[in-house]
Amino acid sequence: MAHSVEFFPPKNAAGEERLREAITALLPLGPEYASVTFGAGGSTRERTFATVTMIRQDYDLEAVPHLSCIGSTEAGIREILEDYQKQGIRRIVALRGDLPEGMENPGHFQHAADLVAFIRHFGGFDVYVAGYPEIHPRATSARDDVAHLVAKVQAGADAIITQYFFNPDAYLQLRDELQRQGVEVPVVVGVMPITNFEQISRFSAMCGADIPQYVRRRMEAYADDLQSQYQLGIDLLSRQCQLLLREGAPSLHFYTLNQAEATAAIWRNLGL
Repeated sequence: MAHSVEFFPPKNAAGEERLREAITALLPLGPEYASVTFGAGGSTRERTFATVTMIRQDYDLEAVPHLSCIGSTEAGIREILEDYQKQGIRRIVALRGDLPEGMENPGHFQHAADLVAFIRHFGGFDVYVAGYPEIHPRATSARDDVAHLVAKVQAGADAIITQYFFNPDAYLQLRDELQRQGVEVPVVVGVMPITNFEQISRFSAMCGADIPQYVRRRMEAYADDLQSQYQLGIDLLSRQCQLLLREGAPSLHFYTLNQAEATAAIWRNLGL
């Protein structure tokens, strides 16, 4: 069973140094690959390209770039795919992305399924897509959200990586619903270590990830004790991952936030 990690492109030299420290610390754990996030509309594209190159060349670790299609043209996406193909990139995480502020025209690609189909027609890549166990925050309904996910798989996706969550039943229900609809691709568990509860609360409010009341209340009880918050987060996520692996989850994908300590601690607790 192979597990993976995610990084975001650093904005400056100090950020690159922190990223390199995180990669160096996590590399001995043997992640299968490292995904690299991508900003729509050109906001982080060049940094994504540079980070992918750095991870592959300096650390001999497979890099899997995110590719957002919102606001893009067919020619622009084709150019990116050609560049990645020349580099020997084998996998891509295909996303719709958020329309950049001030941009009104979403471009050629209306949905992530359109991008998946385009990449599949282009050829040469395994394509991963995102899934939301607790429903995408802009979905019109739970049924509609699952339908969009099924459409991405039907368009040619090879695997689903979930948004992070803190309620294991949300993942299990999504997995079972997809199986009922004939989806057989792996549904990889997205894992967000809780290193700073205030930060995670903000992230969760934006992406629609529910924080169970018992987690919130226990974290708030340690509001002045960040080390206790951190250890509680490690314990909670370790138990969640153990449960999901026992339930047949194919692998884990850690959202590291370019930090190694929490991911490494959970990884060790699981004996991966």
